[in-house]
Amino acid sequence: MGQPNRHVAILAYDQLCMFEFGIAVEVFGLARPEFAHLDWYTHEIVGIEPGPYRASGGISVAANHDLGRLAAAGLIVVPGWRGAMTPVPEPLIAALRAAHARGARIATLCSGVFVPARSGLLEGRRATTHWRYAEILRAEFPSIEVLPDILYSEDGTLLTAAGSAAGIDLCLHIVRQDFGAEIANTVARRLVLPAHRDGGQAQFVARPVAKERRGRIGPLLDALRQRLNEDWSIARMAELARLSERTLIRHFNDATGLSPLTWLIAERVERSKELLETTDFGLDAIAEASGFRSQETLRHHFRSRTGVSPSAFRRSFGRIAAEE
Repeated sequence: MGQPNRHVAILAYDQLCMFEFGIAVEVFGLARPEFAHLDWYTHEIVGIEPGPYRASGGISVAANHDLGRLAAAGLIVVPGWRGAMTPVPEPLIAALRAAHARGARIATLCSGVFVPARSGLLEGRRATTHWRYAEILRAEFPSIEVLPDILYSEDGTLLTAAGSAAGIDLCLHIVRQDFGAEIANTVARRLVLPAHRDGGQAQFVARPVAKERRGRIGPLLDALRQRLNEDWSIARMAELARLSERTLIRHFNDATGLSPLTWLIAERVERSKELLETTDFGLDAIAEASGFRSQETLRHHFRSRTGVSPSAFRRSFGRIAAEE
């Protein structure tokens, strides 16, 4: 067997998402003299159309190679695409299909998933994307098994990352596959990042916002947030809002898209996250302050909502590490 193809083609195009583009360049294109003894990646910036390209933030990007260079690539990286509903040029579709047919890996970052999706390469496969685009991807391509709550997915030679920074996780995963955990950890340290993050993107999704603030539901939401540590039944909420229980449930769903108890659990998890990030409180105190009452209940709902344990979340985001 010959040497594996570690030549990386990073796509560039008009309306380029610079953050995702920069991730790929940082991981695969940066000079790394510490790895001189390895068959490290080589890379090219491949333009899908004549440039220069207007990128986000008023930046212009030039590419020295055209789509013909994809024939030499072992890995093709697609940064965030210029629009979930924006068509993909036929020459790019043809080049990606040919690269996939000969075994090249294709990795997408954030909304870049729409490029292989519109090329037909993800039919019947698993994929992820930024949580903002997950429902669009599912609606546009019902044959794709959309995994909205993970940081990255791998299905054969097709790899997809969730929103923005999850692209780093995917790129480190690729390095780990190609060179092993020790080398991937070295790259992560240079990026000043953990080599592997626990959980999925659900832990980064902000709390649902009420659609309306007038009427009786808005003041009720404010009261609940201020007193999350208290016991709240449907009957007590209805009494405070001066509504029947049935009417409360209907209006609550109209305002938040959630049932009262589901919303309450989500808010309690948010309060727990704030306390884990900003205090050194133990889990018993956090459970009590957020209304979960016990560590066991806190752990159950926290992991269900975020995909990680409270302690794993604190290790990643808190100012003080704590033992669970």
